Amino acid sequence: MELLLDWFFPNGIRTNEAILLIIGFIGQGLFSARFLIQWVVSEKKRESVIPLPFWYFSLLGGITLFIYAFSKKDLVIMVGQGTGILIYTRNLYLIYRKRKLDFKQQSDN
Repeated sequence: MELLLDWFFPNGIRTNEAILLIIGFIGQGLFSARFLIQWVVSEKKRESVIPLPFWYFSLLGGITLFIYAFSKKDLVIMVGQGTGILIYTRNLYLIYRKRKLDFKQQSDN
């Protein structure tokens, strides 16, 4: 492990760099976990579905990676994750709006 760290950080790593690296890995982990969630749920239902946690993991991972990219001043990742954050937020809004309308219709019947 030390050899690997020496290769990536030949002059050592400062605390703030290590914290930023941890944030980046957490964001990537959250973002990647969404696919595992989607796969497991789809296998259980024997059809392709996108469960609600998929959108939450997408949003949390996207926000975390955006923070990481902002700290690194990486415009490419910021634009990509920023666009994704808008899409994930919109999807969550649409899901909850539909649930609210469905609940209202059930209450009216």
